[in-house]
Amino acid sequence: MNTTPEPVVDDPVIDMPLPPPGTMGPPEEYGRLRAKCPLARVRLPIGATAWYATRYEDVKELVADSRLVRPSITDWPPRPGHAPGDEPGLITMMELEGPEHAALRRALSEPFSVRSIRNRLPQIRRAADRLLDPFVSGDQPGDLVVRFIEPFPVMVMCDLVGIPYEDSEYFLPKADAALGAILTLQEGREATAQLREYIVALLDRKRREPGDDMLTHLVRAREQGAVDEESAVSFGLSMLVAGYRTSTMFLADAVLTLLSRPGAYAHLRDHRQLLPGAVEELLRYIPVMNGVVVLQAVEDIELHGRTIHAGDAVLPVLASANRDGDVFADGDGLDLCRTDNPHLTFGRGAHNCIGSHLARAQMTVCLEALFDRLPELRLAEGHDPIWEDESPSKSPLTLPVNW
Repeated sequence: MNTTPEPVVDDPVIDMPLPPPGTMGPPEEYGRLRAKCPLARVRLPIGATAWYATRYEDVKELVADSRLVRPSITDWPPRPGHAPGDEPGLITMMELEGPEHAALRRALSEPFSVRSIRNRLPQIRRAADRLLDPFVSGDQPGDLVVRFIEPFPVMVMCDLVGIPYEDSEYFLPKADAALGAILTLQEGREATAQLREYIVALLDRKRREPGDDMLTHLVRAREQGAVDEESAVSFGLSMLVAGYRTSTMFLADAVLTLLSRPGAYAHLRDHRQLLPGAVEELLRYIPVMNGVVVLQAVEDIELHGRTIHAGDAVLPVLASANRDGDVFADGDGLDLCRTDNPHLTFGRGAHNCIGSHLARAQMTVCLEALFDRLPELRLAEGHDPIWEDESPSKSPLTLPVNW
């Protein structure tokens, strides 16, 4: 990380950059901030302030810096009269630290390995076809998000982890509330407690009725002393909160991106050998990770002539880092044939995304299934997608298409 002091204007606190209305983004401020103020102070929608880092090299170092930890939703931002840890928190794998985190990752390394995910590809494709069967024979235009892209990652996650898909109507709204806590903090905290109760009950059910899934795997690891109960709960919460929603957003934005560029969808459809590299480029290009990683300093950190004090929140903006022109030629452009692509979408260091192979597999299978089943897929004229413009991370809530 470049810690050489630079001339920096003492900018006032700015509102957190958001994507332009009706688009996935990125925020227009990225380029200016990278060039003029790579470590800015921003005000989040919940009122708290944080450091907002936008350059690739800075973000790359910050996400792996042991002086930064991910706080629980119940512990940050601090509230008067509440001490850290005085109520159950949303402790996912991202918040776990030390030996417990290392033990949990060891226990899950095989189920999330390249080999294990490759073996599950037929099941993932069956999930896609199960959803596309009624869609293909339905009325046009059809909403691809509501009828396919939204439920697909949920179905895959439920099958892999061992969460009953029929429970999704219960946990999805609560997971969205917890994930959106940067906007609606109190609602997120209330949902967190309910999700925790759900996972604890589900783990107890797996003890009585084991299956071929990750939660059963963790229950056995717990019985053998490899992981503790809280770690198993943390994994379950991770899957409920982040195991599908981020994938949904990436998939929806990826399909919209391809359909919005003349010939892009057809080119990939007819040149499948380009798909692995195209998936990596879509993961880099799509700006879902707009300041959604919130870290907290446990000691002072000097960067660009400024001091991040212990207790300060830091947002390493992965989506901005992935557009940095010092690293990616034409960083704001989409190049489906890009070969040099060290994007940071899955983070790095001890807390890099353990589900990265699954995320790649889901996007690959999603696109292959669409190419096979809907080769003439196109945006429906006169039917614009609907967006949630208040969120830092965006994907279309609806995607009307013809085929």
